[in-house]
Amino acid sequence: MRRIHVMAAVIRDAEQRILIAKRPEHAHQGGLWEFPGGKLEPGESRLEALQRELSEELGITVQQARPLIDLQHNYPDKHIRLDVWEVSEFTGTAHGAEGQPVQWVTEQQLPSYAFPAANQPIVAAARLPQRYLITPDCPSAELLKGIEHAIGAGISLIQLRQTQLSIEDYEALCKEVLQRFGAQATFMLKGAQPPLHPGAGWHLTSKQLRALADQPEPTRPLPTDRWLSASCHDAEELQMAERLGVDFAVLSPLQPTASHPHASPLGWERAQAMLSDCRLPVYLLGGVTSDDLATAHTAGAQGIAAIRGLWMLP
Repeated sequence: MRRIHVMAAVIRDAEQRILIAKRPEHAHQGGLWEFPGGKLEPGESRLEALQRELSEELGITVQQARPLIDLQHNYPDKHIRLDVWEVSEFTGTAHGAEGQPVQWVTEQQLPSYAFPAANQPIVAAARLPQRYLITPDCPSAELLKGIEHAIGAGISLIQLRQTQLSIEDYEALCKEVLQRFGAQATFMLKGAQPPLHPGAGWHLTSKQLRALADQPEPTRPLPTDRWLSASCHDAEELQMAERLGVDFAVLSPLQPTASHPHASPLGWERAQAMLSDCRLPVYLLGGVTSDDLATAHTAGAQGIAAIRGLWMLP
C-alpha cells in the first residue's frame, strides 16, 4: 500500500485569524476549503517540509510552529498521514502563490466553510484551546472567584464539575455561572441529559459514552453547533468517541493523581501510541500542568486537562 505523509498548517496572524485555501475545482474534492500544505519529501524533517510547502504555496517563511493534530486515513490503495501543525509566527504576506484563492477567517467562522470530511477534526482542533480546566469541588463563592481568576489567566474552556451538589443545585449553579461568565469562556456541563443552556457543551462520562456508542446506530446526542466531549480511559473508548461524533476527548489517567490514587496510569509512551490511532483532538489528564504542554503536543495531544494543575485562586 502506498504511504503518503502530508504536512498541513493552521496558520494564525496577529489578530488570531486562520488562513484557509480553496481546492481547485478540477481536483479531488474540488471547490472545498482546506488548510495549506503538501507532501513531505524524502530526506526532509516534518518542519522542513512544512516550511518549504508554505513558502511555495503562500510566499511566507515560518518562524514558529508546533504539532497540533496527527490524523491517519486508510484508503483501498493508499495510507494518508495528515500531519497538522499550528503556525503562530511567520514573515511575508500570505497569498495564493499558485493561483489558489485564500482567505483569513476567525475561529467562529471556520465551521461555516465547507471542508473535506477528513478535515473536520482539524477544524475542531483549530478552535479549541491548549488548556481545559476542570473545576474542583468547592463552595459556590470560591468556585465563582476561581473561575473569574482562571478566565483572567487566559483559560477559555472550562468543565463545570461539582460532584457534591444535587441535580437541582447543580442546575442553579450552571445558570449563575453562564450568566456571569458565558460570554468570556466555553463551559462544558455534566449530567444525565444534554444541557438546556444555550451555548453550553456536554461532557460525557465514560459510562455515558459507552451506553450511547453501543447503540445499533449510534447518534450524536447534541447539535453540531455545540461542543460534545467525552472522558476516555483506553483505545476502545477513544474509538467509541469517534463513532459517536464527539468533538474532543479527555484521556486519563496519564500519571498518578491524588484524586484517583488507585487508577493505573497510562504513561506518556502508551498515551502517545493511543493518540496515533485517534482522529480526534484529545486532552491528556492526570498529574499534568501547563509546564507539560510541549510534551503533550509532541505526543499528539491537543493539550492538557487538569483540576489542580490549572486551578489557582487569587
